[in-house]
Amino acid sequence: MTVIAENYPASSPARWIGRILSGLVIVFLLFDGAIKLVPWPIVTETMERMGYGSSDALMRGLGAITIVCTVLYAIPPTSILGAILLTGYLGGAIASHVRIESPLFTHTLFGLYLGLMVWGGLWLRDANLRSLMPFRRTLLQQRSQ
Repeated sequence: MTVIAENYPASSPARWIGRILSGLVIVFLLFDGAIKLVPWPIVTETMERMGYGSSDALMRGLGAITIVCTVLYAIPPTSILGAILLTGYLGGAIASHVRIESPLFTHTLFGLYLGLMVWGGLWLRDANLRSLMPFRRTLLQQRSQ
């Protein structure tokens, strides 16, 4: 099967905004994953508040998953796979906050905000992803008419 995809080049400012957004997400998630690898009291208290107990193995496992997914997102050839995995991870975080009835805009939707930054940054810096987005193609076609 042959797939023909048109590449829509992004302007230089758009690419830089995408890199900055992606960089912010990468730094935040690497920090988040790293602190879960160390059994600090604040991390264990947060895990208990979320209803996961104080299991060091679970905490370290979540930290490792966060770091692996973030590294995949940071490497250009695997960035789409990393974004997909991070979307699932952030969806789980949202579900956990819904379950314990966290504040909506500050805690529950934080995973959504981060997910929008993940995909927005990737969309701005990756021409192949832009070519897959149908609304982008429609907008370009409208401009040319």
